[in-house]
Amino acid sequence: MILFKNVTKAYGEEESFAIENINLKIEDGEFVVLVGQSGAGKSTLMKLITGEQKPDKGEVFLGKTRVNDLRYGDMPKHRQSLGIIFQDFKLLPSKTAFENIAFAMEILGKDNLEISRKVPRFLNIVGMGAKVNRFPSQMSGGERQRIAIARALINEPKVLLADEPTGNLDVFNSWDIVNLLLKINEQLKTTIIFATHNKEVVNSINKRVISLDKGKIIRDSLDGKYII
Repeated sequence: MILFKNVTKAYGEEESFAIENINLKIEDGEFVVLVGQSGAGKSTLMKLITGEQKPDKGEVFLGKTRVNDLRYGDMPKHRQSLGIIFQDFKLLPSKTAFENIAFAMEILGKDNLEISRKVPRFLNIVGMGAKVNRFPSQMSGGERQRIAIARALINEPKVLLADEPTGNLDVFNSWDIVNLLLKINEQLKTTIIFATHNKEVVNSINKRVISLDKGKIIRDSLDGKYII
């Protein structure tokens, strides 16, 4: 469960609120869509979950962990429970699909036997089993995003944060990635928070939609509609 209690985060000397007095509860296994214009607070909300930002007021919880209390040394363990994907993929260009995913396990000290067992499984989950030895430059944008999703899932996080994951993709690949995220949510029971500007996608997937404007939640609805 993710819980925000009266959370405010301001930036700059003029106290410009990125998030203002947010109260929000996301249950385990939910698929939640965050919508709003640039600067509405979507990315800040995610950074408060990861601990990259700390609230100026209020409390943020991930499960029983009060994220406010985490110190620098606590962050690696905290972030093991999170997977993060971005619109620009952030793959290592000199590594193959297998190696990019394996790297996320290597930095946690996983052994080669576990890596060789798990990486092919997650490549298959994202439909990239046949591209195991391809480098990012040899893949389409949609394929690179699939590898980024597999990398985010490889350590089996409880929560997947998807920050505009279709922002650099064409219409076909955008739908492909959205359908993949829906499948992951259904099959792996991973909690997914999906930030997007794509009104058409939001209105088609029929999931909980949280609308942000100027750092405030202006709508929280189960009707699956993008309304600002």
